[in-house]
Amino acid sequence: MKARAAKEVATTSMTSRYETDFFAWTQETAAMLRARRFSDVDAEYAADEVEDMGKRDLKELNSRMQVLLTHLLKWQLQRELRSRSWRSTIVAERLEIDALLEQSPSLRSKLVSGLTSNYAGAVKRAVAETGIEKDDFPVECPFTITQILNEEFLPE
Repeated sequence: MKARAAKEVATTSMTSRYETDFFAWTQETAAMLRARRFSDVDAEYAADEVEDMGKRDLKELNSRMQVLLTHLLKWQLQRELRSRSWRSTIVAERLEIDALLEQSPSLRSKLVSGLTSNYAGAVKRAVAETGIEKDDFPVECPFTITQILNEEFLPE
């Protein structure tokens, strides 16, 4: 009975810590996992956080794809305004996407499934940045995933 009451107090304490000091909760939870004190870990919160880490990586991948696609569109449609800055952004985003995919190869499948929505977001960004009308952009993404990620590719 005492062990059960102690566990309830520990769980309540960890839940409270999760809600009031997230960083402290992460450090304490990591320490408990390393010490194999699994019964002391609030498994529901820990599972939620592990799941959220994957969602953050996917969100970052999608954000970087939108920035990259925006700059590829600008490069293609505004030849006279091409700059080193645009080229630098294209290189930087490809490097960051490559690093994400190296760290989490299973995200690669999300490139294809997310291309339509990422392209739509890129068009919105490009319209805002360039003043070019939305109707002047291709309806579908004019680049393949291979082209988008190819460090040598720049649209004509």
